[in-house]
Amino acid sequence: MKEQLEISPYEMVQQLASCNAVVVFSMSGCCMSTVAKRLLFGLGVGPSVIELDQHPEGADIQALLYQLASDGHQPIPAVFVGGKFLGGVQTLIACHINGTLVPLLKEAGALWL
Repeated sequence: MKEQLEISPYEMVQQLASCNAVVVFSMSGCCMSTVAKRLLFGLGVGPSVIELDQHPEGADIQALLYQLASDGHQPIPAVFVGGKFLGGVQTLIACHINGTLVPLLKEAGALWL
């Protein structure tokens, strides 16, 4: 009989973030999640999108993201770039406005131009 290995939400998030240039943890009906995804797609980035409300471990992952977003901002959407937690939609937009987002995306291998 084959045993199924269970990994913690932390390990799952870490694995997804480290194996993908850009990851967005999102809620399918959340307007801020839509803003984050549209901004990234508009820049030519194809992020890996995890819809937490449709994921079997979504509630556990969301609880972990609340811990990561210790700044008091809403953690959904949660954006990871180059394996590191960038932040939520406010941080994503701020980085875009101040010109640091595109270099971050290039460094992570999400953009080539």
